[in-house]
Amino acid sequence: MPETNSNLATSGAIRAQSLFVLAGSLALLVSLSIAISVGAVQVPLGTVWGVFLNKVSPGIVETNWSQGREAIVWEIRFPRTLLAMMVGAGLAMVGASLQAVTRNPLADPHLLGISSGGAFGAILALLHTGLFLGLLTVPLLAFFGALLATAIVLGVSRFADATSADRLVLAGVAVSFIIMAAANVLIFLGDPRATHTVVFWMLGGLGLAQWGQLAYPLVILFACGIWLLRHAGALNAMTIGDETASTLGIPVARFRLLVFVVGALITGVMVAFSGIIGFVGLMVPHVVRFIVGGDYRRVLPGSALLGAIFLLWADIVARTIMAPEDMPIGIVTGLVGGVFFIWLLGRRRG
Repeated sequence: MPETNSNLATSGAIRAQSLFVLAGSLALLVSLSIAISVGAVQVPLGTVWGVFLNKVSPGIVETNWSQGREAIVWEIRFPRTLLAMMVGAGLAMVGASLQAVTRNPLADPHLLGISSGGAFGAILALLHTGLFLGLLTVPLLAFFGALLATAIVLGVSRFADATSADRLVLAGVAVSFIIMAAANVLIFLGDPRATHTVVFWMLGGLGLAQWGQLAYPLVILFACGIWLLRHAGALNAMTIGDETASTLGIPVARFRLLVFVVGALITGVMVAFSGIIGFVGLMVPHVVRFIVGGDYRRVLPGSALLGAIFLLWADIVARTIMAPEDMPIGIVTGLVGGVFFIWLLGRRRG
């Protein structure tokens, strides 16, 4: 009888997961279509997918739209929405992973200072060093900045004996303030003509997305996402505790460090192309766990899917709420994330 109940529970979980993936994929497709359609210039959905099909297979559909609308859809909005999906998926997966290895539901790359480190490296490249390595300069320096911030947070937590999860987040917040102060110094010392663009970029934005640059975040997201999925079992063990993970043969300290490095790589590259977008990694994993449970074999892909959908809608709001002006997307995620953060604190207290 217990075995039968277990089988029923397993089949129920699989059914719920399949339904979530199906509904999420449909919601992602609808969100993608709407994100490309809306804006200062409205484009019918038929034109959106007509342009797409015509680019994939020229001549497959009749061209009944203007060159201007085709340029808006293909050169501006398609790259922007794809970048939004990658950034949302990447930050959500990083947040879920950090919450596992720190055993803290409040952990995310923004609160732990990783995003600030990535911003520091990107600002250094944009205003001071120049693109001495070509298009790779900004992502590489952003990654090294995120990695440096991670190392500083870990060093401060050890120096202050901040071994608890809550204290680790406090150490991350403190380091984030310090690094952002240093980034502001770089902006102050930089070319005044370029600082306006950099300040707008620091607030988070996807308006500079280009087809030629999407390969970098795509490769990093795919490679690091596969690595995290392969270690989903270890992340499950880390949520229980270091002692349990050690008894299962997991090198706890080394694995935690590897997760931080992978998180810094994803965050650094995403920040390099989108600016600082906070709270995605904090909110999305909690919603996913509520839907599919706590198994990281489901949490990680679910977080990637829901993170992509969330950032698409945040971008839709950012582009339409003050149209034709383009509000920085970080303002939208900050407002939603701040409310969610307060709710989460109240829930933990309860």
